[in-house]
Amino acid sequence: MNPIINEITKEQLKDDRNHFKVGDGVRVHTRVREGNKERIQVFAGIVIARKGEGIHETFTVRRISFGEGVERVFPVHSPNIEKVEVDRESVTMRARMYYLRDRVGKAASKVKEKRIFEALHH
Repeated sequence: MNPIINEITKEQLKDDRNHFKVGDGVRVHTRVREGNKERIQVFAGIVIARKGEGIHETFTVRRISFGEGVERVFPVHSPNIEKVEVDRESVTMRARMYYLRDRVGKAASKVKEKRIFEALHH
């Protein structure tokens, strides 16, 4: 990336947002403005991708809502994101988990969880 852009955007980077990875179950707390009111809305699901670098880095969260798959792409360093909580840690062997899009039912949210994986291999 261009070093001039890196220098300008350095102070806008949030360093508390790099604790999750692809495959983790997360709860993303976003600020929503409706008129002159502001509230926090939570979007919970599985991180299926992280792309980009620096200020342009994004992550995609997928969940099943009323039997329909819903995906949202969030900028990692957005000021509209209050916080990202990690619900479930996973053991992922891939950089992108797009194969979850083809799964139906309970299998759509099945990911190898870290504590189960550690119990089997220790």
